[in-house]
Amino acid sequence: MQKKRNVDIVVISDVHLGTYGCHAKELLLYLKNIKPKTIILNGDFIDIWQFSKRYWPKSHMKIIKYLINCISKKTKVYYITGNHDEMLRKFSGLKMGSFQIVDKLVLKLPDNTTAWFFHGDVFDITMQHSKWLAKLGAVGYDTLIIINRVANFISEKIFNRGKLSLSKKIKNSVKSAIKFINNFEQTAADISISNKYEYVVCGHIHQPEIKEMKNTHGSTIYLNSGDWIENLTALEYAGGKWSMYKFNEEILTGHDTIEEEEPTTTDLYNELVDEFNLMKLQ
Repeated sequence: MQKKRNVDIVVISDVHLGTYGCHAKELLLYLKNIKPKTIILNGDFIDIWQFSKRYWPKSHMKIIKYLINCISKKTKVYYITGNHDEMLRKFSGLKMGSFQIVDKLVLKLPDNTTAWFFHGDVFDITMQHSKWLAKLGAVGYDTLIIINRVANFISEKIFNRGKLSLSKKIKNSVKSAIKFINNFEQTAADISISNKYEYVVCGHIHQPEIKEMKNTHGSTIYLNSGDWIENLTALEYAGGKWSMYKFNEEILTGHDTIEEEEPTTTDLYNELVDEFNLMKLQ
């Protein structure tokens, strides 16, 4: 069996559990190949906006079970709230064992630098003034992902061509979207610099990135963990350095495969209850 990679911190955002676009099986396969000391879920982990009892696959429940198992083993897990899971903001500050719900997070890293983590929706004008429009856009985005998957099937199976990303093409071709992303990054960097943070770590815009950003007052390293809808990326901090992980099924061997036989919903429920009971006893 392949040895798990040791990681000090892993940052995952915009998983959107409960939506058709979520790549939960791939995320679980990735998580089973690392051994993190701290897990930071940087917003939009569960998509409460689009949550439906009709769609909650076993693979999505297995992600929840995996995290509960990590918490029971004392792995630190921070759940930073985002816009799609904003209902959890009423529970901000809740601590249960090594699990904590927060709206933002400031951590001192082993090399004595400081990292500021937050989702990023606070910069979104649409979120602040037209939430109904943002929610409508989220439904449209999920529909586009479904269309994208059908297009990919046709492209790969019938025409022997590579995968497409319709939403990426749309975002990259709309000048206002590009401007929004640039403004988002610069605003996050400016606030980070003003607070003398060496790193600012965001999600929200589904654009994985690591780059130095400057203004007249200094510089900071801007990081964005991307998403598990299109990019399938995560940020890893190990050995005093940040790196961007991009999912690659071919190099993840020695653990469960994506096609593994999944347990029943009853099995998962019983295991979750057992693990919650274990946490209460500790």
